[in-house]
Amino acid sequence: MKILLLSMVFGCFLASATEKVQFTKSFPGSIPAFCSVEVEKSGALRYKESAAEEPLQAQMQEADVAALFAMAEKLEYFKTPLESGLKVANTGKKTFRYESDSGAATEVVFNYSLNETAKQLLERFEQIAATERSYIDLDRAIHFDKLGVNDALAQVESLWLRKELATPEQFLPLLTRIVSHETFMHLVRERAARLKDEFLAPARASAAGQK
Repeated sequence: MKILLLSMVFGCFLASATEKVQFTKSFPGSIPAFCSVEVEKSGALRYKESAAEEPLQAQMQEADVAALFAMAEKLEYFKTPLESGLKVANTGKKTFRYESDSGAATEVVFNYSLNETAKQLLERFEQIAATERSYIDLDRAIHFDKLGVNDALAQVESLWLRKELATPEQFLPLLTRIVSHETFMHLVRERAARLKDEFLAPARASAAGQK
């Protein structure tokens, strides 16, 4: 009976395991002092700024997820060192971690790397983190600081124009809320409406192409 129960538990564990890549950064004194970005092969994204808090969840596009995993593969799934060994300023303890669908994990910790693929992966993770922080800032402004909404929108728009906004669709409910509530300034509502149209444009173009 015990063997059967253990087999069932182990089977459930294997069934629930999913391939994922994770980035964490710890840099006391910076804002935020800690952040974690976890992306599953399915595109499920989880972000948090404290190990104890509930993560903010979003969905990444398939092509962006594939690019992340391709870089992880090129880096041998973080089985080899990435630290440059150079005497450079401390920019935070960074960790790349990979978990296979069997639950096996490998990770590498570094401050600064000369590896070009590692630099590209770090940049992309930083962009994802910046996107999620912008979402948090906009959501907070909508609820508690209506005068700060325009600045929060400007932050989102800046990422969008630089092609660094990782999950545009995540912002649609917030933008819809701004557009539909007259308590926000007309200028703010116009900006939110414009961003909403721009974020929806790729999906509309794709749908039109399939007709």
